[in-house]
Amino acid sequence: MKFGLIYNSGLFGVDPDALTGIARHAEDRGFESIYLPEHVALYPGASVGPVSFPPDLPIADPLECLSFVAAATDRILLGTGVLLLPYHEPVVLAKRLATIDLLSRGRLRLFSIGVGALPGEAAAVGVDYHTRGRRADECIDALRLLWAGDDKGVSFDGEFIHFTDACSFPKPTAPLPIHIGGSSPAAARRAGLRGDGYFPGGRLTEDEHASHIALMRATAQSAGRDPGALQITRWGSLDMTPDDVARHTAAGVTRIVIAPAAADPAEQRDQLSAFAARHQLR
Repeated sequence: MKFGLIYNSGLFGVDPDALTGIARHAEDRGFESIYLPEHVALYPGASVGPVSFPPDLPIADPLECLSFVAAATDRILLGTGVLLLPYHEPVVLAKRLATIDLLSRGRLRLFSIGVGALPGEAAAVGVDYHTRGRRADECIDALRLLWAGDDKGVSFDGEFIHFTDACSFPKPTAPLPIHIGGSSPAAARRAGLRGDGYFPGGRLTEDEHASHIALMRATAQSAGRDPGALQITRWGSLDMTPDDVARHTAAGVTRIVIAPAAADPAEQRDQLSAFAARHQLR
């Protein structure tokens, strides 16, 4: 089992010392990866189910933060948890992602995407909320095409994305895996059809998790893909036990991502140290 950390600047603030400090500490304690979340724009009344988002929540750009983390660390893998893909233009995004992967010496291996769950956020960036799933599918295909293309250029003519003879350089160190996040059956099907991994949402019940993972695998099988090659990432908690981890391992989970519960950086580091010791990460 691999273990990752998610650092939410919206909760902990945009503090460069805190961000690099927790990343270095996680790396030293044997964590595989660090993730950063994304919200492009919030608004008064934004909520998903019982979770409300204060409009002044300072959620920093995840790719800028990961570039910053990459410069301060040596080994820890970089991930997004999740990048809201339909709100990004793929030609620009392809270059940004490839650049971070190159500068980090190939550590952007956990690029995870979602489609967003806040209608006002989609409206703020000029995207029809009801098209975001189809946009995400096209964007995944366009990114892979751009990374695979040569100096003759590649073209794409979709419902939302159009470019002709586009050459995207530099290339990432290797094709970037794309992990699909989300709490819906549509996300599970997207992971089976297009993903290199699946990162189901944290509010699902265990029965829902099992059902969505089974759907992901069945969809991959029907599409002629190998379900066993798709990684599964699950949210975990600081208090989970080795027995909890063993159950996830038996279910085919690849990695568990946890979040610090304290606001104070020193307490965050203590929490990670205790977790790492309990699960013998080093």
